[in-house]
Amino acid sequence: MEYLKEWQQALYIEINHLKKYGSTKYTLKNGHLVLSDKGFTYYFETSVPISIPVGSSICLQWKNRRVEGRMLSSEGNNLLLSLEQSLGDLIDEAILYHDPWELLEELIDRIDECKKSKKKRSRIKQLMEPTEEPKHPLDKLKTNSHELFYRSKYNPTTFVWGPPGTGKTYTLARVASNKYFQGKRVLILSNSNQAVDVLLKEIVDFLTKKSKFIDGDVLRYGTGSKQSMTEPITTEMLLKKREPRLAKERDLVLEERRLLKHDLSNSFSKRDSETLLATEKKLASLQEKIRQKELSFLKKAQIIGTTLAKAATDGAIYEKDYDLVIMDEASMAYVPQAAFAASLGKRVIISGDFKQLPPIAAARHELVDKWLKEDIFHCAGVVEALNDDQLHPHLMLLKEQRRMHPQISAFTNEYIYLAKVYDHPSMKNKRNDLVTRAPFMNMASILVDTSFTGRHCIQEKSSKSRINVWQLFLSFQLIHEAYTAGARSIGYVTPYRAQAMLMDQLLGSVYEKERIEANIISATVHRFQGSERDVMIFDTVDSNPQERPGMLLTGKDSERLVNVAITRTKGKFIQVTDRSFVKNNIYPGKTIRQLVDHQERQGQTITHQKIGTWIKNQHPHLQWMHALKLDRVFQDLKQARTSIIISLPSQMALPNEWREQIAATHSKVKVKIISEQPLTLNHKVEYINEDLPFPFVLIDRQFLWLGLPLEAAKMSHPPYVAVRLDSNKFVEQFLSCLLITGKSTVTNGTQPLFK
Repeated sequence: MEYLKEWQQALYIEINHLKKYGSTKYTLKNGHLVLSDKGFTYYFETSVPISIPVGSSICLQWKNRRVEGRMLSSEGNNLLLSLEQSLGDLIDEAILYHDPWELLEELIDRIDECKKSKKKRSRIKQLMEPTEEPKHPLDKLKTNSHELFYRSKYNPTTFVWGPPGTGKTYTLARVASNKYFQGKRVLILSNSNQAVDVLLKEIVDFLTKKSKFIDGDVLRYGTGSKQSMTEPITTEMLLKKREPRLAKERDLVLEERRLLKHDLSNSFSKRDSETLLATEKKLASLQEKIRQKELSFLKKAQIIGTTLAKAATDGAIYEKDYDLVIMDEASMAYVPQAAFAASLGKRVIISGDFKQLPPIAAARHELVDKWLKEDIFHCAGVVEALNDDQLHPHLMLLKEQRRMHPQISAFTNEYIYLAKVYDHPSMKNKRNDLVTRAPFMNMASILVDTSFTGRHCIQEKSSKSRINVWQLFLSFQLIHEAYTAGARSIGYVTPYRAQAMLMDQLLGSVYEKERIEANIISATVHRFQGSERDVMIFDTVDSNPQERPGMLLTGKDSERLVNVAITRTKGKFIQVTDRSFVKNNIYPGKTIRQLVDHQERQGQTITHQKIGTWIKNQHPHLQWMHALKLDRVFQDLKQARTSIIISLPSQMALPNEWREQIAATHSKVKVKIISEQPLTLNHKVEYINEDLPFPFVLIDRQFLWLGLPLEAAKMSHPPYVAVRLDSNKFVEQFLSCLLITGKSTVTNGTQPLFK
């Protein structure tokens, strides 16, 4: 089959691209050489938690050197790496590259196996060329569950188009359960751990309700699950129930490792590092024993859920045959992954929404574009029929949405799904308990407009991903207002990974207790697919001084990205965006522009002039203030102990009253000014020749004032607002994001900084 050959070529091209260029970057700090025997083992710290599977290939860049290696341990905010070459004893900062190209190599091997199997090739052909007439009876299709059950009984391949909130999980769970009642073995797969968890939980709840749940028959296989289950279905839960001694021994070793890493983060010790390596070896031995127990659980299970990556790399999954394979969130999977899934089962259900995000690939090549950047629905020809306003005979559409308040779904129903999806009658009053709460009581869809509030959108230093700290702080305030009003399911979503990581750091620094209690998640749109929240905040980030919006908001797949951002919401969708920037830079046919225009027409816009009316609850660590009232910031300046950093954008002078405050600071306080303009100060100052587009003040690397000193450009657009953040961890992350390459100069007394 020509498909198989082209898939392997596309995968090889993607692998070579990732090996050469990489795409996912992490900043590492405080590196120490731990051991130099059979490789070089390094300990590093990270500003945000990093989770990379043990044994994964990585690449470390330090200055101009790039060294290959493997992950030894990745947990929390520290990790152990084994590198092929030494980089010295101490490394202050480095960049870690990790891309799961090894998983793609495994997928190539699985395709090789399909080439050798007539049965598997036949299943793949039925997936890619679903041209046979459907054979399921039409007189028994009373409900969606009935229809899907009979479709999957009589047809080798069934496609399910499940727009958000249309009962996809409910329907798939009942079909899987009824197959199980008939003694069939069912495999559930998805790219996303969360999608697997959600579907398995629905199955367990249904079986429990029917009093037909049997311990061990349903298994969540793999280690990525974070779903809270009432019944023991994860390998971890079964291990603790059936092998408590082994589980306890493993937990003790894990705790020992955690404490050792904590000690190393406080003060590096050669002895502690060697003990840590010995603990890692002990843990590896225990994990092998646990592995054998997991295989025994797997052998007994009748409904198995795991990720596509796990299925393609674990022979305990891919070497078996199943009566039914259900692949969920299929729009985000590579076509070769969908084909691999179909090869494992006598029948396959391909479920997803081709109006949501497509798969992601980095290489630029026609085969990669054809097979790795488009979903199975398009590549199998299922979507083509929609051009003639027809549904493909093997495509089942779920039409009634029961998730979003009608104010929210009004946009997606009209602009995304073109009236093929409609609200179930129950939605008229279903989400009113959420809508009536703050912020913005009695509104379900809101546009918080940041126009004329400054030039805050910049590129993050290492990844070039965009950040916007002003919109980040506004979004945090919205989270805080929603939490204070009683919301306990809140999501923050953004197109840009750097912005999502900044929010994650902010929440972890000053809002950790609330984040856990309210299940607050900060993520990119790509990571949020398959989730839902009572309140969703969509931060678009793009604004001045960027010359044009990013491709994430305007490119070929931007409709799908915006759709996902909106449709995660149940009761309150809040878009934080610069309306003026969008209207001036994005033409009316683009989805993000249509969304802004729609919210504007519906009277759902909250302008920046109204900021004082909706901010009701000041957080102790993040406080909003009038920018013309300088007593508090001057008090912070007077109390500075070690350092003051002031950013002055181009053409902005430092007001005299600020000069006086700096002159009055203690001589031990180091003052840095980031500016392209010559300044004259009666104080010893380190001057950094750089032009950042927005002003800010940093004091003792603890207090960040944004919006001060006040720019003249903002004086024509009141109100005048500044925000004060108290968080050392966030400040450090913020500084690491800034692209500052200008030379530093020290000036004394009244000598100008430029001669």
